[in-house]
Amino acid sequence: MYEHILIPTDGSDTANVAVDHAVELAAKYGAQLHALYVVDVNAVNFGLGTEQVDRIRQGNFGEMTELKEKADEATDAVVAAAADRDVEVREEVRVGTPHDVIAGYADNNDIDLVVMGSHGRSGVRRALLGSVTERVLRSTHVPVLVVDEHEETEA
Repeated sequence: MYEHILIPTDGSDTANVAVDHAVELAAKYGAQLHALYVVDVNAVNFGLGTEQVDRIRQGNFGEMTELKEKADEATDAVVAAAADRDVEVREEVRVGTPHDVIAGYADNNDIDLVVMGSHGRSGVRRALLGSVTERVLRSTHVPVLVVDEHEETEA
């Protein structure tokens, strides 16, 4: 049923709850996990010159080692969780607008399922803050499993 499952992660608690679900599904179906960290170019663009943003887009983080370390930590956590279940993981770090990058990656890499965490915000908070998960839902034709950050996982 699933051969390639995408788990976008930022290393947050919310993302880690989704990682548990993604690993479980990948183990059950013998799927490969794709751990994707998106460097939000809109967030890092503040105070950076065009040349610096272009280098980051090309994967050259230069002096921004903290940014690269955060990305590596987030995807490495997926690898560690998957290792316990003998699930293969492909790690990717991309730069751009998160929902666009996630949807594009899913559409261009034969992804069968995207598993994402959600903060469970509603009403005014969601309208003001936006939701990467909600935007991914509207941007791709790939099925998306949304996992509530407050959901308890079984051990």
